[in-house]
Amino acid sequence: MAPRLGVNMPNFGPGTSRARLADWADLTEDLGYDLLMTSDHLVITPDVAEQYPAPFFEPLTTLAWLAGRNERLVLGTTVLILPYRHPLQVARVAANLAELSGGRFVLGVGIGWAKQEFAVLGVDHGRRGALSDEYLATIRRTWRETPEFRDGARVPVWVGGNSAAGRRRAVRFGDAWHPINLPLDGLRHGLDALRQAADQEDRPMPAFAPRLALRITDRPVDGADRPAGTGTEDQVRDDLVELTRLGAESIVFDTFTGDMAEIADPQPAWRQLRAIAGLRGALTAGS
Repeated sequence: MAPRLGVNMPNFGPGTSRARLADWADLTEDLGYDLLMTSDHLVITPDVAEQYPAPFFEPLTTLAWLAGRNERLVLGTTVLILPYRHPLQVARVAANLAELSGGRFVLGVGIGWAKQEFAVLGVDHGRRGALSDEYLATIRRTWRETPEFRDGARVPVWVGGNSAAGRRRAVRFGDAWHPINLPLDGLRHGLDALRQAADQEDRPMPAFAPRLALRITDRPVDGADRPAGTGTEDQVRDDLVELTRLGAESIVFDTFTGDMAEIADPQPAWRQLRAIAGLRGALTAGS
């Protein structure tokens, strides 16, 4: 089966506005993509601003708004930083989003990285992994034991993280492992390690839902460290065929390279997404 294709929409940076977010959502839907996802930060501290400057639209608020105006897209986070919010709040908001959208919400989660942001929020950066495990356990238990959530729309959980700890977290708490910006060899190795972790935990192996750095180039990009999704259109097509062969359930494309000019003028990113949308036939043939 061909994987679902998704877009990580920039919900931050110069020129980002209500109208621009609507344009991203409409283009994603019109091109036939299946998912639209957003990133997360709560406080734009200097370390965050270097990569993700203001304005920054809070992801769950943004997705709730989009759920009311786009009727087909599955909406999600890539990724919500777990230690920043009380787990009971996340459990309720995610369950409500899933219910109000008609089951069109995916909760992608990660442990975070920005030390200054953690400090401002009063959260121990050094305990972010342990806190994430505790919070995921609480979220799962809340959904399982609270009747209004247990009987409502299901919330798939994608657990981000390229490390061994991230893969273990995906096995214990996730419906899918959500690695970010890895080369094909790294994804293959990660899947092998994920399978081993699932065996060790005596749990089912989670689905595979990678996020790729989409960079279509005029010339081939060489080297084993080439991120999947980066290279000529032929290289990217071959990457997608291989990911389909590896069993990817969903593939999310991130067009942001760190250049703020790309946020102000999204046309080049949209051209790349149009090119990828035309490759669906190759994925069906390769599945």
